[in-house]
Amino acid sequence: METHGSEEARQPAAMTVGDAIVAAAAEESRTEARVTSEAQAKNEPHAQSGAHAATGANIASPPKPVAHGRPIVITSGKGGVGKTTTTANLGAALADAGQNVVVVDADIGLRNLDVVLGLENRVHRHLLDVIEGKSTLDDALVRDRARRTLNLLPAAQNREKDDVPTDAMLALINDLAVCFDYVLIDSPAGIEKGFRNAIAGAKEAIIVTTPEVSAVRDADRIIGLLPPDIEAKLIVNRVRPALVKKGTMMSVQDVVEILRLELLGVVPDEKDIIIATNRGTPVIDVEGSETGAAFRRIARRLLGENVPIPDMTAPEGFVERLKTSLGLSKSQARRA
Repeated sequence: METHGSEEARQPAAMTVGDAIVAAAAEESRTEARVTSEAQAKNEPHAQSGAHAATGANIASPPKPVAHGRPIVITSGKGGVGKTTTTANLGAALADAGQNVVVVDADIGLRNLDVVLGLENRVHRHLLDVIEGKSTLDDALVRDRARRTLNLLPAAQNREKDDVPTDAMLALINDLAVCFDYVLIDSPAGIEKGFRNAIAGAKEAIIVTTPEVSAVRDADRIIGLLPPDIEAKLIVNRVRPALVKKGTMMSVQDVVEILRLELLGVVPDEKDIIIATNRGTPVIDVEGSETGAAFRRIARRLLGENVPIPDMTAPEGFVERLKTSLGLSKSQARRA
């Protein structure tokens, strides 16, 4: 995928998005022709419809390319729970696993995904330019420098969410799903048109929430608004085991019982995420980061691997371990 004004724009890509769509259509045409030929050889005319069937003419409309990729919307309802961070890190982890990935910033007017990935200086076209015919998809896509199979389709920063027609967004996501293994759509907060556009082309949803009452309530609302054919799974983000143990933060099990979704992963709250965001790098690149390791495990589960979800219970301190080994409860310790 080429970008304006970058050195990479002069490097020939193996296949552009446009080439991939044309190739997929051509393959479908060849398949259609082969099926028709075989049917005629057996004196079993291939099924036709409308005027073609009535006249017996063996004329078929050009088939649409088949979308083999997985369009997944990352959403929550509430802002500030980590949707953009999740989208960036899952995209990077899937690319590291050999997948061809595009991350789509659907938050029109509040573009942030490019910053998290460190690509903000290379954005020259955006999603609305493609929809309005001002740019090709190839020109709007920004390829990550470190991960050659990770691409970004940026949002427009000076436009409104209502400027995006829902049917055009659906067509765009379908086109991307023809060319990429994974299409990760970063949904804006709220339940207005921006959210509706983000879910328009999705086949799956990842609900991101934090263990807070307001975030869980908003997530529950979003789940109720998803179309019934979209399979939703849950990520509980920014978990602090010490607070859970004290009873001042909801546990992961509490959140799962309220939302009644399959748990895809649990992400601990660490300062590494702030450091990585300020550097413009995914947190999965921070060596030794538990947050980064959690996102890598989630990516492996998306790929179908059976990866256990670690227990986020806070480890006992020395005094607590001593009391446990001596069989003393807190009340017994106080009496002593």
